[in-house]
Parts: sequence; structure tokens; C-alpha cells
Amino acid sequence: MGAVAERPSSDLPSRMWNAVWRPTPGSLRLLALFGVIGNVLIVVSGGAVRVTQSGLGCPDWPRCSGDSLVPTHDPDHPLLNMSIEFGNRLVTFVVLTAGLLVFIAALRLRPRRKELVWWALAQPMSVVAQAIIGGIVVLTKLHPAAVSLHFLVSPALLVFCVALWVRAGEGDAPALRLAGPWTRGLTAALLASCAAVLIAGTVVTGTGPHAGDADSRRYGFDITEVARVHSVLAWVTAGLTVAVLIALHQTGAPAAARRRGHELAALIVLQGAVGYLQYFLGVPEGLVLLHMLGSVLMWIAAFRLFFALRDRGGVPVAAVTAPPEPSELPAPSDEPEASGRRGARTGSGPSPAGNPQPA
Repeated sequence: MGAVAERPSSDLPSRMWNAVWRPTPGSLRLLALFGVIGNVLIVVSGGAVRVTQSGLGCPDWPRCSGDSLVPTHDPDHPLLNMSIEFGNRLVTFVVLTAGLLVFIAALRLRPRRKELVWWALAQPMSVVAQAIIGGIVVLTKLHPAAVSLHFLVSPALLVFCVALWVRAGEGDAPALRLAGPWTRGLTAALLASCAAVLIAGTVVTGTGPHAGDADSRRYGFDITEVARVHSVLAWVTAGLTVAVLIALHQTGAPAAARRRGHELAALIVLQGAVGYLQYFLGVPEGLVLLHMLGSVLMWIAAFRLFFALRDRGGVPVAAVTAPPEPSELPAPSDEPEASGRRGARTGSGPSPAGNPQPA
């Protein structure tokens, strides 16, 4: 009897290995989603460092203290603060590992899609930049400008992660615009407004009580004034979101684009409520963390809306997703072509934000 092709292994380690070394469009998109989640987590862990005054819990870089890479007894730094800062550094390594794995998977994907490779390469490179800036933050004793830049690298990195997540689930056809120029212009203005809100938020944090350490430098601004600027920008963002939603509904935009708009609007309402609540309650630590989480979720939602306004077609499907083992080579027939057609029918995962499913 002829050799029978091996069935894909159902055990978790083999599936994880295949997701990286023999990826499908669906597994690559899942890895990209893990990258998005990892970068959201690092924002939250960095916020935990700030609100617990653990910014200098590890007073050295790249070591934690002295000659030790891990927290050790230090009379000047409580072990809890050292552990929180060290944990944040460990999250960076987790995100870097995820970035490297998604880059390998993008290289191994067949057919290879150069755009996805570049989006994937940007992820580990950005994490390395993030780590270097983190070292500058420690060596400058939490200078507010360095801390602000350290935070803002994460939203920039999320652009790469979200772009890969979306693009891995769609094709490479020329972009078919699903909205008119007025709607697209409003959405671009909304993205710019979201970025301005994030930048202003770092100034508010660098002026307020949660700068990462009781003795660290702050911006020399009046906290009431910078909070007011931040609030005005948030209201501008809310107004632009309403304008985009009206445009989407009046122009008959696809259901997927309208859903993305509704998701963003809900996040902005919740984010605004948390922002005002933390301001009037004296910026308690838990609400600060929730507000930071909301800020990056809002950023992700804004980019998903942006991508939902065009269609790039279906995912390219190859007869095989990676060079097969000799024992898996099929007999000469049309079977690979049929397999490709079956893969095209079954799909590789959920519909991307910018590629609504047909009715």
C-alpha cells in the first residue's frame, strides 16, 4: 500500500509548532492577535509600575540592582516594588518572544506575502526599541519626557500589530473603498484626534501624582489646566466619532464598518466616564489602570474602523502551506487543487474588520 499522509497532530505542542513553522493564514492571524493582546498587557503592567511607585524598583538597567538580574534584598527599595518592576520587564520579554514567533510565521507562510513580513518584522524591532527607552527611563530617574515616550511606543507598536492582525485575514487585491471621501476623511481626523488624546494623557500623568516614584520629576504644568486640555481633546474625539457614525449610516456603509464604529463609540463613552470619575475621586490607582487600558482599547478600535472602510479581497490560498515532508507528498492528481478549493470555502478564521462577509 502507498504511504498515507499524516493527519495534523491534535496535541497542543505540535499545533503550536505548526502554527509557527507551518502556518496557515488563520494561525498567523491568531499569532498576530496574541501580539495585540501582549502589547495591551504591557501597557497595563507599566501602569501598575507607575501607580505603585515602583518605577525605580529596579534602580539599574539592564540589571535589576547591582550585579543581579533579578530582585534581591535592597534596603532602599522594598521587595514588592522591585518585584512589580521586574515583572513588567518580564512581560517585555514575553511580547518580544511573541513578536519573533509571528515574524517567523510570516516568513514561513505560503504563498509568502511581503507586506505581512514587514508588519511582522516591525513588532520585535519595536519591542527592542521599547526596552532601550525603558533603560533610558531608569537611567534618567523617571524623567517625565522619557516616561511619556516609553508609553507612546506601545500605541505605535499596536499599529503594526493591528495592521498584521487585520491584513492576515484578507487578501492583496487593490483596495476597494467602501465609504466616500468625506467619511474616510472624518475617520482619518478621528485617528489623529485619538493620538492627540493619548499624548495629552501622558502629560496629565507626568504632571499628576502617579509619576512612578514619589521623588521623580514631574512636568511643571498646572494639573487642572493639562487635565482640561485632555478633556477638550476627548470631547473632540467623541464629536468626530458621532460624525463618523452618522456618515456611515447615511451612506449605507457595510455592516462590519458600522459595527466597528459602534464599538469605538461605546469605548469612548466608557473611557470618558472613567476619566471624569478618576478626576473627581482624586485619581485612585485602580481607575488609573482602567483608564490606561481603555485608552489602548480605544486606539485599537479606531484602527479597526479605519481598516473596515476598504476591502482587499479574500485570503490567498496555496495548495500547501509549507514545504511538506517526503512522507506527506500526495500521489500525482488534482488533489492539491481540490484541497485549496476546500480551504478557500472553509476559510481560515473570522472575517477581518475590513472584509465583511456576503449575505
